[in-house]
Amino acid sequence: MPTGQTAEEIARAVRAGDADPADVVESALRRIERAGEGAFRRVRIAEARAEAKALRDHPERAELPLAGVPVAVKDHIAVQGETSEVGSLATSREPALADHDVVRRLRAAGAIVVGLTRVPELCIWPTSDTPDGIARNPWNPERVAGGSSGGSAAAVAGGLVPIAHGTDGMGSIRIPAATCGVVGMKPGTGVVAEAGEAGWFGMSAHGSLATTVTDAALMLSVLAERPDLARPVPPSGPLRIALSCRVPLTRAPIPGALRSATREVAEVLRAQGHRVEVAHPDYGVAAMAAMTARWFAGPAEQAAGLDQRLLQPRTRGHIRVGRALSRAGLIRDDVQRRWADTARSFLADFDVLLTPTVASQPPKAQAWHRRGWLANVAVSARFGPFCGPWNFAGLPAISVPTGRTWRGVPVAVQLAAGVGGEARLLGLAAQLEEVNPWLRLPADAG
Repeated sequence: MPTGQTAEEIARAVRAGDADPADVVESALRRIERAGEGAFRRVRIAEARAEAKALRDHPERAELPLAGVPVAVKDHIAVQGETSEVGSLATSREPALADHDVVRRLRAAGAIVVGLTRVPELCIWPTSDTPDGIARNPWNPERVAGGSSGGSAAAVAGGLVPIAHGTDGMGSIRIPAATCGVVGMKPGTGVVAEAGEAGWFGMSAHGSLATTVTDAALMLSVLAERPDLARPVPPSGPLRIALSCRVPLTRAPIPGALRSATREVAEVLRAQGHRVEVAHPDYGVAAMAAMTARWFAGPAEQAAGLDQRLLQPRTRGHIRVGRALSRAGLIRDDVQRRWADTARSFLADFDVLLTPTVASQPPKAQAWHRRGWLANVAVSARFGPFCGPWNFAGLPAISVPTGRTWRGVPVAVQLAAGVGGEARLLGLAAQLEEVNPWLRLPADAG
Protein backbone atom coordinates (compact mmCIF):
# COMPACT_ATOMS: atom_id res chain seq x y z
CA MET A 1 0.00 0.00 0.00
CA PRO A 2 1.70 3.23 -1.11
CA THR A 3 1.82 6.04 1.44
CA GLY A 4 -1.18 8.28 0.87
CA GLN A 5 -3.44 5.71 -0.75
CA THR A 6 -6.99 6.38 0.40
CA ALA A 7 -9.35 3.92 2.07
CA GLU A 8 -11.58 4.09 -0.96
CA GLU A 9 -8.69 3.16 -3.28
CA ILE A 10 -7.49 0.31 -1.05
CA ALA A 11 -10.95 -1.21 -0.68
CA ARG A 12 -11.60 -1.02 -4.42
CA ALA A 13 -8.32 -2.79 -5.20
CA VAL A 14 -8.87 -5.51 -2.57
CA ARG A 15 -12.45 -6.11 -3.71
CA ALA A 16 -11.29 -6.49 -7.30
CA GLY A 17 -8.45 -8.85 -6.36
CA ASP A 18 -5.84 -6.31 -7.50
CA ALA A 19 -4.35 -6.01 -4.01
CA ASP A 20 -3.64 -8.62 -1.35
CA PRO A 21 -4.97 -7.45 2.05
CA ALA A 22 -1.96 -9.07 3.73
CA ASP A 23 0.37 -6.86 1.68
CA VAL A 24 -1.72 -3.79 2.44
CA VAL A 25 -1.57 -4.43 6.18
CA GLU A 26 2.15 -5.30 6.10
CA SER A 27 2.84 -1.97 4.42
CA ALA A 28 0.90 -0.14 7.14
CA LEU A 29 2.74 -2.00 9.90
CA ARG A 30 6.10 -1.05 8.37
CA ARG A 31 5.10 2.62 8.31
CA ILE A 32 3.98 2.46 11.93
CA GLU A 33 7.28 0.86 12.92
CA ARG A 34 9.28 3.54 11.11
CA ALA A 35 7.24 6.33 12.66
CA GLY A 36 7.50 5.00 16.19
CA GLU A 37 4.49 4.28 18.32
CA GLY A 38 3.69 7.82 19.48
CA ALA A 39 0.30 7.72 17.78
CA PHE A 40 -0.42 4.20 19.04
CA ARG A 41 -0.74 2.78 22.52
CA ARG A 42 -0.78 -0.76 21.10
CA VAL A 43 0.00 -2.06 17.62
CA ARG A 44 -1.71 -5.39 16.83
CA ILE A 45 1.02 -6.87 14.64
CA ALA A 46 0.28 -10.59 14.78
CA GLU A 47 -3.47 -10.12 15.05
CA ALA A 48 -3.68 -7.72 12.10
CA ARG A 49 -1.60 -10.05 9.93
CA ALA A 50 -3.86 -12.99 10.76
CA GLU A 51 -7.03 -10.99 10.09
CA ALA A 52 -5.68 -9.75 6.76
CA LYS A 53 -4.82 -13.27 5.62
CA ALA A 54 -8.27 -14.50 6.63
CA LEU A 55 -9.86 -11.78 4.54
CA ARG A 56 -8.37 -13.28 1.38
CA ASP A 57 -10.90 -16.12 1.58
CA HIS A 58 -13.85 -14.07 2.79
CA PRO A 59 -16.85 -15.23 0.75
CA GLU A 60 -18.21 -11.66 0.43
CA ARG A 61 -14.91 -9.83 -0.03
CA ALA A 62 -16.06 -8.33 -3.31
CA GLU A 63 -18.94 -6.60 -1.50
CA LEU A 64 -17.17 -5.24 1.58
CA PRO A 65 -17.03 -1.41 1.68
CA LEU A 66 -13.76 -1.34 3.68
CA ALA A 67 -12.19 -4.53 2.33
CA GLY A 68 -8.61 -4.80 3.59
CA VAL A 69 -8.44 -1.21 4.84
CA PRO A 70 -6.08 -0.77 7.83
CA VAL A 71 -7.93 1.19 10.51
CA ALA A 72 -6.92 2.56 13.90
CA VAL A 73 -9.35 2.46 16.82
CA LYS A 74 -9.24 4.96 19.66
CA ASP A 75 -8.23 3.34 22.95
CA HIS A 76 -11.62 4.14 24.41
CA ILE A 77 -13.76 1.20 23.33
CA ALA A 78 -13.58 -2.58 23.51
CA VAL A 79 -11.62 -4.57 20.94
CA GLN A 80 -11.92 -8.31 21.54
CA GLY A 81 -8.79 -9.70 23.18
CA GLU A 82 -7.38 -6.25 23.94
CA THR A 83 -7.38 -4.12 27.06
CA SER A 84 -9.13 -0.74 26.87
CA GLU A 85 -6.90 1.44 29.00
CA VAL A 86 -8.31 4.90 28.15
CA GLY A 87 -4.91 6.44 28.88
CA SER A 88 -4.97 5.52 32.57
CA LEU A 89 -3.12 3.28 35.00
CA ALA A 90 -6.36 2.95 36.98
CA THR A 91 -8.44 1.17 34.36
CA SER A 92 -8.89 -2.60 34.03
CA ARG A 93 -6.22 -4.71 32.39
CA GLU A 94 -8.64 -7.52 31.62
CA PRO A 95 -8.90 -8.19 27.84
CA ALA A 96 -12.29 -7.47 26.31
CA LEU A 97 -14.41 -10.55 25.64
CA ALA A 98 -16.22 -8.98 22.68
CA ASP A 99 -15.94 -6.07 20.25
CA HIS A 100 -17.74 -2.81 20.84
CA ASP A 101 -20.58 -2.24 18.35
CA VAL A 102 -18.42 0.20 16.37
CA VAL A 103 -15.51 -2.26 16.08
CA ARG A 104 -17.90 -5.04 15.10
CA ARG A 105 -19.24 -2.90 12.24
CA LEU A 106 -15.74 -2.02 11.04
CA ARG A 107 -14.72 -5.68 10.97
CA ALA A 108 -17.96 -6.68 9.23
CA ALA A 109 -17.15 -4.11 6.53
CA GLY A 110 -13.74 -5.73 5.95
CA ALA A 111 -11.50 -3.32 7.88
CA ILE A 112 -8.40 -4.62 9.67
CA VAL A 113 -7.79 -3.13 13.13
CA VAL A 114 -4.03 -2.53 13.20
CA GLY A 115 -3.85 -0.78 16.55
CA LEU A 116 -5.29 1.25 19.41
CA THR A 117 -4.43 4.93 19.41
CA ARG A 118 -3.09 7.04 22.26
CA VAL A 119 -5.48 9.16 24.32
CA PRO A 120 -5.20 11.38 27.42
CA GLU A 121 -6.45 9.95 30.70
CA LEU A 122 -10.21 9.23 30.51
CA CYS A 123 -10.24 11.24 27.25
CA ILE A 124 -10.67 14.49 29.16
CA TRP A 125 -7.95 16.67 27.66
CA PRO A 126 -7.06 18.14 24.21
CA THR A 127 -3.49 16.80 24.46
CA SER A 128 -2.87 13.08 23.92
CA ASP A 129 0.06 11.99 26.06
CA THR A 130 0.55 9.20 28.57
CA PRO A 131 3.52 8.20 30.76
CA ASP A 132 4.88 6.06 27.92
CA GLY A 133 4.44 8.38 24.95
CA ILE A 134 3.18 11.56 23.29
CA ALA A 135 1.02 11.79 20.18
CA ARG A 136 2.86 14.51 18.25
CA ASN A 137 1.66 16.53 15.30
CA PRO A 138 3.05 14.98 12.07
CA TRP A 139 3.26 18.45 10.49
CA ASN A 140 5.30 19.87 13.37
CA PRO A 141 6.40 17.38 16.04
CA GLU A 142 7.08 20.22 18.48
CA ARG A 143 3.29 20.65 18.78
CA VAL A 144 0.62 18.30 20.09
CA ALA A 145 -1.65 16.29 17.84
CA GLY A 146 -4.66 17.49 19.85
CA GLY A 147 -7.06 15.40 21.84
CA SER A 148 -8.62 13.39 22.95
CA SER A 149 -8.56 11.50 19.62
CA GLY A 150 -5.03 12.81 19.10
CA GLY A 151 -3.46 9.42 18.42
CA SER A 152 -6.08 8.71 15.76
CA ALA A 153 -5.51 12.08 14.07
CA ALA A 154 -1.73 11.64 14.17
CA ALA A 155 -2.00 8.14 12.69
CA VAL A 156 -4.04 9.45 9.76
CA ALA A 157 -2.08 12.67 9.21
CA GLY A 158 1.18 10.74 9.33
CA GLY A 159 0.00 8.38 6.58
CA LEU A 160 0.15 5.37 8.91
CA VAL A 161 -3.48 4.42 8.24
CA PRO A 162 -5.97 6.03 5.84
CA ILE A 163 -8.84 6.24 8.35
CA ALA A 164 -9.26 6.14 12.11
CA HIS A 165 -12.03 5.95 14.66
CA GLY A 166 -12.53 8.71 17.20
CA THR A 167 -14.98 9.81 19.85
CA ASP A 168 -16.05 13.39 20.42
CA GLY A 169 -17.54 14.68 23.69
CA MET A 170 -16.40 18.32 23.55
CA GLY A 171 -14.50 18.45 20.26
CA SER A 172 -12.33 15.37 20.70
CA ILE A 173 -12.50 14.48 16.98
CA ARG A 174 -12.62 17.97 15.50
CA ILE A 175 -9.84 19.55 17.59
CA PRO A 176 -7.15 16.97 16.67
CA ALA A 177 -8.47 16.82 13.10
CA ALA A 178 -7.98 20.59 12.79
CA THR A 179 -4.56 20.46 14.45
CA CYS A 180 -3.35 17.63 12.20
CA GLY A 181 -4.93 18.87 8.96
CA VAL A 182 -7.38 16.01 8.40
CA VAL A 183 -11.15 15.76 8.09
CA GLY A 184 -12.93 15.04 11.36
CA MET A 185 -16.64 14.21 11.33
CA LYS A 186 -18.81 14.18 14.47
CA PRO A 187 -22.37 13.06 13.71
CA GLY A 188 -25.44 14.06 15.66
CA THR A 189 -26.74 12.23 18.70
CA GLY A 190 -27.79 8.67 17.98
CA VAL A 191 -26.58 8.54 14.38
CA VAL A 192 -23.95 5.97 15.39
CA ALA A 193 -25.96 3.68 17.63
CA GLU A 194 -24.34 1.79 20.49
CA ALA A 195 -25.49 -0.29 23.42
CA GLY A 196 -26.15 1.87 26.47
CA GLU A 197 -26.08 5.64 26.86
CA ALA A 198 -23.40 7.68 25.13
CA GLY A 199 -20.70 9.01 27.45
CA TRP A 200 -20.68 12.32 29.26
CA PHE A 201 -24.46 12.40 29.67
CA GLY A 202 -25.06 11.82 25.98
CA MET A 203 -22.61 14.43 24.64
CA SER A 204 -20.10 11.92 23.22
CA ALA A 205 -20.40 10.57 19.68
CA HIS A 206 -18.37 8.14 17.55
CA GLY A 207 -17.01 9.51 14.28
CA SER A 208 -14.33 9.35 11.61
CA LEU A 209 -10.97 10.90 10.79
CA ALA A 210 -9.51 10.76 7.27
CA THR A 211 -7.44 12.78 4.80
CA THR A 212 -10.34 13.08 2.34
CA VAL A 213 -14.02 13.85 2.75
CA THR A 214 -14.92 10.72 0.79
CA ASP A 215 -12.97 8.52 3.20
CA ALA A 216 -14.51 10.24 6.24
CA ALA A 217 -17.96 9.71 4.74
CA LEU A 218 -17.25 6.10 3.85
CA MET A 219 -16.15 5.31 7.39
CA LEU A 220 -19.11 7.14 8.93
CA SER A 221 -21.49 5.21 6.69
CA VAL A 222 -20.10 1.99 8.16
CA LEU A 223 -20.16 3.21 11.77
CA ALA A 224 -23.74 4.43 11.38
CA GLU A 225 -24.87 1.54 9.18
CA ARG A 226 -26.03 4.20 6.71
CA PRO A 227 -24.90 3.36 3.15
CA ASP A 228 -26.55 6.58 1.97
CA LEU A 229 -23.78 8.59 3.69
CA ALA A 230 -20.94 6.85 1.84
CA ARG A 231 -20.90 9.18 -1.17
CA PRO A 232 -20.79 12.93 -0.39
CA VAL A 233 -22.93 14.91 -2.81
CA PRO A 234 -22.02 18.61 -3.20
CA PRO A 235 -24.94 21.02 -2.81
CA SER A 236 -27.12 21.28 -5.89
CA GLY A 237 -28.02 24.89 -5.12
CA PRO A 238 -27.02 27.79 -2.89
CA LEU A 239 -26.96 27.26 0.86
CA ARG A 240 -27.61 29.86 3.55
CA ILE A 241 -24.40 29.97 5.60
CA ALA A 242 -23.83 31.87 8.84
CA LEU A 243 -20.27 33.05 9.49
CA SER A 244 -19.12 33.52 13.08
CA CYS A 245 -15.60 34.03 14.41
CA ARG A 246 -16.91 35.09 17.82
CA VAL A 247 -15.75 32.80 20.64
CA PRO A 248 -18.79 31.41 22.46
CA LEU A 249 -19.68 33.37 25.58
CA THR A 250 -16.28 34.91 26.40
CA ARG A 251 -15.79 36.60 23.01
CA ALA A 252 -12.06 36.23 23.62
CA PRO A 253 -9.86 37.31 20.70
CA ILE A 254 -8.56 34.60 18.40
CA PRO A 255 -5.35 34.69 16.36
CA GLY A 256 -5.63 36.69 13.17
CA ALA A 257 -4.51 33.70 11.11
CA LEU A 258 -7.54 31.71 12.24
CA ARG A 259 -9.93 34.57 11.60
CA SER A 260 -8.43 35.21 8.17
CA ALA A 261 -8.55 31.53 7.19
CA THR A 262 -12.22 31.30 8.15
CA ARG A 263 -13.13 34.44 6.23
CA GLU A 264 -11.21 33.18 3.21
CA VAL A 265 -13.31 30.01 3.27
CA ALA A 266 -16.41 32.20 3.44
CA GLU A 267 -15.26 33.95 0.25
CA VAL A 268 -14.67 30.60 -1.44
CA LEU A 269 -18.21 29.58 -0.55
CA ARG A 270 -19.61 32.86 -1.84
CA ALA A 271 -17.78 32.27 -5.10
CA GLN A 272 -19.64 28.95 -5.34
CA GLY A 273 -22.94 30.79 -5.13
CA HIS A 274 -23.73 30.29 -1.45
CA ARG A 275 -25.24 33.11 0.60
CA VAL A 276 -22.90 33.87 3.49
CA GLU A 277 -23.67 36.41 6.21
CA VAL A 278 -22.23 37.19 9.61
CA ALA A 279 -24.49 35.84 12.34
CA HIS A 280 -23.76 34.57 15.84
CA PRO A 281 -25.64 31.94 17.85
CA ASP A 282 -26.88 33.11 21.25
CA TYR A 283 -24.87 30.65 23.29
CA GLY A 284 -25.98 32.02 26.65
CA VAL A 285 -24.32 31.85 30.07
CA ALA A 286 -26.60 29.14 31.46
CA ALA A 287 -26.12 26.80 28.50
CA MET A 288 -22.34 27.11 28.38
CA ALA A 289 -22.08 26.69 32.15
CA ALA A 290 -24.24 23.55 32.01
CA MET A 291 -22.18 22.17 29.13
CA THR A 292 -18.96 22.75 31.06
CA ALA A 293 -20.46 21.10 34.13
CA ARG A 294 -20.96 17.93 32.08
CA TRP A 295 -17.33 18.04 30.99
CA PHE A 296 -16.42 17.82 34.69
CA ALA A 297 -19.16 15.47 35.86
CA GLY A 298 -18.92 13.02 32.94
CA PRO A 299 -15.37 11.90 33.81
CA ALA A 300 -16.31 11.85 37.50
CA GLU A 301 -19.04 9.34 36.69
CA GLN A 302 -16.63 7.44 34.44
CA ALA A 303 -14.06 7.22 37.25
CA ALA A 304 -16.46 5.67 39.76
CA GLY A 305 -14.97 2.39 40.95
CA LEU A 306 -11.43 3.20 39.81
CA ASP A 307 -8.55 3.36 42.26
CA GLN A 308 -8.24 7.13 42.68
CA ARG A 309 -4.62 6.80 43.81
CA LEU A 310 -3.67 5.58 40.32
CA LEU A 311 -5.24 8.54 38.53
CA GLN A 312 -3.11 11.46 37.42
CA PRO A 313 -3.23 14.54 39.69
CA ARG A 314 -4.92 16.65 36.98
CA THR A 315 -7.63 14.01 36.62
CA ARG A 316 -8.21 13.75 40.36
CA GLY A 317 -8.73 17.50 40.48
CA HIS A 318 -11.12 17.35 37.57
CA ILE A 319 -13.33 14.64 39.01
CA ARG A 320 -13.43 16.34 42.44
CA VAL A 321 -15.00 19.35 40.77
CA GLY A 322 -17.28 17.07 38.75
CA ARG A 323 -18.59 15.33 41.86
CA ALA A 324 -19.26 18.65 43.55
CA LEU A 325 -21.21 19.90 40.53
CA SER A 326 -23.26 16.70 40.44
CA ARG A 327 -24.06 16.96 44.15
CA ALA A 328 -25.12 20.57 43.60
CA GLY A 329 -27.66 19.44 40.99
CA LEU A 330 -26.04 21.33 38.13
CA ILE A 331 -26.37 18.54 35.55
CA ARG A 332 -29.74 19.77 34.36
CA ASP A 333 -31.56 18.34 31.38
CA ASP A 334 -33.87 21.35 31.13
CA VAL A 335 -30.92 23.66 30.39
CA GLN A 336 -29.66 21.22 27.76
CA ARG A 337 -33.08 21.11 26.10
CA ARG A 338 -33.30 24.91 26.00
CA TRP A 339 -29.88 25.18 24.37
CA ALA A 340 -30.76 22.45 21.87
CA ASP A 341 -33.93 24.38 20.98
CA THR A 342 -31.93 27.61 20.60
CA ALA A 343 -29.31 25.94 18.40
CA ARG A 344 -31.92 24.28 16.22
CA SER A 345 -33.82 27.55 15.88
CA PHE A 346 -30.65 29.31 14.76
CA LEU A 347 -29.95 26.58 12.23
CA ALA A 348 -33.54 26.74 10.96
CA ASP A 349 -32.60 30.15 9.53
CA PHE A 350 -29.31 28.86 8.10
CA ASP A 351 -28.33 25.60 6.46
CA VAL A 352 -24.81 25.65 7.92
CA LEU A 353 -22.79 27.58 10.50
CA LEU A 354 -19.15 28.31 9.60
CA THR A 355 -16.63 28.96 12.41
CA PRO A 356 -12.96 28.33 13.11
CA THR A 357 -12.50 24.85 14.57
CA VAL A 358 -10.01 25.87 17.25
CA ALA A 359 -9.37 29.23 18.90
CA SER A 360 -5.61 29.08 19.49
CA GLN A 361 -2.47 27.49 18.17
CA PRO A 362 -1.83 23.94 19.42
CA PRO A 363 0.20 23.72 22.64
CA LYS A 364 3.75 22.46 22.70
CA ALA A 365 4.18 18.68 22.79
CA GLN A 366 5.20 17.77 26.32
CA ALA A 367 4.17 15.65 29.29
CA TRP A 368 0.90 17.45 29.97
CA HIS A 369 -0.15 14.58 32.25
CA ARG A 370 2.50 15.80 34.70
CA ARG A 371 1.20 19.36 34.70
CA GLY A 372 -1.35 20.59 37.19
CA TRP A 373 -5.10 20.62 36.80
CA LEU A 374 -5.37 24.39 36.29
CA ALA A 375 -2.75 24.37 33.52
CA ASN A 376 -4.64 21.63 31.67
CA VAL A 377 -8.02 23.32 32.14
CA ALA A 378 -6.58 26.59 30.82
CA VAL A 379 -5.30 24.89 27.66
CA SER A 380 -8.67 23.19 27.16
CA ALA A 381 -10.58 26.45 27.56
CA ARG A 382 -8.38 28.32 25.09
CA PHE A 383 -8.13 25.58 22.49
CA GLY A 384 -11.61 24.28 21.72
CA PRO A 385 -14.48 26.63 22.66
CA PHE A 386 -16.11 26.46 19.21
CA CYS A 387 -16.70 22.69 19.38
CA GLY A 388 -18.48 21.80 22.61
CA PRO A 389 -21.80 23.61 22.01
CA TRP A 390 -22.66 21.22 19.18
CA ASN A 391 -22.09 18.19 21.40
CA PHE A 392 -24.36 19.77 24.00
CA ALA A 393 -27.01 20.37 21.34
CA GLY A 394 -26.57 16.88 19.88
CA LEU A 395 -26.02 18.29 16.37
CA PRO A 396 -23.53 17.24 13.66
CA ALA A 397 -20.31 19.14 12.95
CA ILE A 398 -17.23 18.57 10.83
CA SER A 399 -13.71 20.02 10.77
CA VAL A 400 -12.31 20.72 7.29
CA PRO A 401 -8.66 21.67 6.60
CA THR A 402 -8.03 25.04 4.97
CA GLY A 403 -4.27 25.49 4.87
CA ARG A 404 -1.24 25.80 7.13
CA THR A 405 0.26 28.40 9.44
CA TRP A 406 2.18 28.46 12.75
CA ARG A 407 5.36 26.96 11.32
CA GLY A 408 3.51 24.51 9.13
CA VAL A 409 0.76 23.49 11.57
CA PRO A 410 -2.60 23.17 9.76
CA VAL A 411 -5.64 25.38 10.28
CA ALA A 412 -9.24 24.38 9.72
CA VAL A 413 -12.84 25.49 9.81
CA GLN A 414 -15.85 23.91 11.46
CA LEU A 415 -19.17 23.42 9.72
CA ALA A 416 -22.23 22.69 11.88
CA ALA A 417 -25.80 21.87 10.82
CA GLY A 418 -29.19 21.00 12.24
CA VAL A 419 -30.69 17.61 12.99
CA GLY A 420 -30.01 15.13 10.20
CA GLY A 421 -27.48 17.45 8.56
CA GLU A 422 -24.65 14.92 8.22
CA ALA A 423 -25.07 14.47 4.46
CA ARG A 424 -25.28 18.24 3.94
CA LEU A 425 -22.06 18.83 5.88
CA LEU A 426 -20.21 16.08 4.03
CA GLY A 427 -21.45 17.43 0.70
CA LEU A 428 -20.37 21.00 1.47
CA ALA A 429 -17.01 19.75 2.76
CA ALA A 430 -16.55 17.78 -0.47
CA GLN A 431 -17.24 20.95 -2.45
CA LEU A 432 -14.61 22.81 -0.41
CA GLU A 433 -12.15 19.99 -0.99
CA GLU A 434 -12.69 20.26 -4.75
CA VAL A 435 -12.38 24.05 -5.06
CA ASN A 436 -10.01 24.71 -2.14
CA PRO A 437 -7.89 21.52 -1.86
CA TRP A 438 -5.48 20.93 0.99
CA LEU A 439 -2.21 19.03 1.26
CA ARG A 440 -3.22 15.58 2.52
CA LEU A 441 0.07 14.47 4.10
CA PRO A 442 3.31 16.16 5.22
CA ALA A 443 5.12 14.28 2.44
CA ASP A 444 2.98 16.17 -0.09
CA ALA A 445 4.59 19.41 1.09
CA GLY A 446 7.98 18.14 -0.06
